[in-house]
Amino acid sequence: MPTLTPHSDPSAAPFDDAALREAMSTFCTGVAVVTALQPDGRPTGMAVQSFASVSLDPPLVCFCPAHTSSTWPKIRAAGRFAVSVLAADQQALSRQLAVTGGDKFAGVAWHPGANGAPLLDGALATVECDLAGALPGGDHTIVLGRVTALARRTHATGPLLYYRRTYGCLR
Repeated sequence: MPTLTPHSDPSAAPFDDAALREAMSTFCTGVAVVTALQPDGRPTGMAVQSFASVSLDPPLVCFCPAHTSSTWPKIRAAGRFAVSVLAADQQALSRQLAVTGGDKFAGVAWHPGANGAPLLDGALATVECDLAGALPGGDHTIVLGRVTALARRTHATGPLLYYRRTYGCLR
């Protein structure tokens, strides 16, 4: 199998952070919330767009928090977490859990999963995980979770989507 090496074309036009951000905003993503329980029993969580299935055998998923995240260290300390895939009608919930500081869970309906992590009521699917590893990824961390339990709503609305820095849904 050939080895891939980084390629840099000096004749190519340079791009800046804003150009990269704009180009990547054209990739439509779903919205999910990663949650965990802190040692004192309080829930913590954060909205993410960078959530994906990695492997079926073993069952692994990933998400990518920024190095500046104040929530990721709390999730890492818990050693286990849950991911709730948000439904189209959960835009306000996504916004609430995307902020920094304050009580993100004020008024949020949730119940504990088998691993104790908060599962958000109304989510399209929930995936419970044990922390399997964390890798450096530029200004983010690539977090791997080994799936230990999951559930899916059978009669649900469509997914909450994020495209060009705005929310949307399938019609």
